[in-house]
Amino acid sequence: MGGNLLANMLEVVSMILFGIGFGNLLLQKNLLKKIIGLNIMDSAVYLFLAEKGYIEGRAAPIVTDGVRNMEAYINPIPSGLVLTGIVVSVSVSALMLSLTIRLYRRYHTLDLDRISMIMKREE
Repeated sequence: MGGNLLANMLEVVSMILFGIGFGNLLLQKNLLKKIIGLNIMDSAVYLFLAEKGYIEGRAAPIVTDGVRNMEAYINPIPSGLVLTGIVVSVSVSALMLSLTIRLYRRYHTLDLDRISMIMKREE
């Protein structure tokens, strides 16, 4: 069993990171801490995809020296998914931060419970 855990260390680390981010997303009341939790979850998914896409002993999928055998290269799809995910994650983080700034300017707090109490009083 110990050998299996060591062989899959990056997958285990990515699952632990995902759990930390998910717990942070669920348990924190501060909006900035929730955004950080979501970013940790994103990073865990990217680590997992990168680990699954890497095959030891193979090269990046760039044809060099005339080697065209598919078995000599890693699969480029997980790398492309990670790159696309990073771009989307940066955009989503920027949008969440801008909305958080708007909420802070209106309610003068980032605590979700206080914001919901203020919103109920305004109705």
